[in-house]
Amino acid sequence: MQPDAPTPVNGEPGSRPSRGVTAPLRQATSLGAQVAALPIRAIGSLARPVRADLGRDVRRSLGLPETPGPRVTDPEKAFYHPDSIVRRVHGDLPSMLIGGLGALLLQTLHPLAMAGVAEHSRYREDPLGRLRRTAAFVGATTFGTDEQAREAIERVKWVHRKVRGVAPDGRPYAADEPELVTWVHVAEVYSFLNAARRFGRLRLGAAECDEYYAETARVAHDLGAEWVPRTAEEVTAYFLRVRPELYAGPQALAARDFLLRGVGSRPEDRAVHALVAAGAVSLLPGWARAELRIPTPPGVDALLVVPLARVLCAGLRWAVT
Repeated sequence: MQPDAPTPVNGEPGSRPSRGVTAPLRQATSLGAQVAALPIRAIGSLARPVRADLGRDVRRSLGLPETPGPRVTDPEKAFYHPDSIVRRVHGDLPSMLIGGLGALLLQTLHPLAMAGVAEHSRYREDPLGRLRRTAAFVGATTFGTDEQAREAIERVKWVHRKVRGVAPDGRPYAADEPELVTWVHVAEVYSFLNAARRFGRLRLGAAECDEYYAETARVAHDLGAEWVPRTAEEVTAYFLRVRPELYAGPQALAARDFLLRGVGSRPEDRAVHALVAAGAVSLLPGWARAELRIPTPPGVDALLVVPLARVLCAGLRWAVT
């Protein structure tokens, strides 16, 4: 049985449709696409006010300004070039939220850094204030002008000069001591980068990760660090070197409990914080998690925490972007 012959068009068997036929087809296809898009546009229009309100609520709950500050786009004025990898990593607020909490958990393991926080900050009484000041510093040094970034750095250095004392283990500490500056910096950028890779939209290769560490080293040096890891390999080696000095003393365990518990009073706020905290814990190196005495059930991070945290980040990103 022979296949059907091509349908004649314009009187010629097997010929292609002429321009006179394809133009209406194109118009019909375009019109169909526009009609199909109408429900999506309608939903977007209806959701816009809700999205704006939700975005303000999210930023307010984090202690952040309701409207994000402008990003400097002039390469001649910006502290970091507008195309820098630092801006790409720090530009995703949801993953930075998880990374920031992970950094705080990791930083508690240095007894001298933890003593400075416990004895000279009001993180229990004003946690949102501390978060707001940290976010302002990261924002100024990432997206601000050279002048704004240097003003923010000088403010932090001024605060650090006053943070001095004796840790519970009997050792004196000073927040502007170069080794402590390095520790706080490395714990922060390690957590930020891994949060961006795990919960953000970036797909960064090894070279881009090294570039991120090299770019962020600039801020640490300006804050007083004498040496800072500039590659992922150097970060790994640094952790191996300092691990014998790290432990979770009473101050660290108290901070751990506070950070994991959160300050939300509404059930929905507590639920969100629990998921953010679980995501932050998943960023910790195994040795840090063990030192903080946080259980590591097999498969929970990969099968439950990470997928749910990614969904949460997508929702937050929709609200605040």
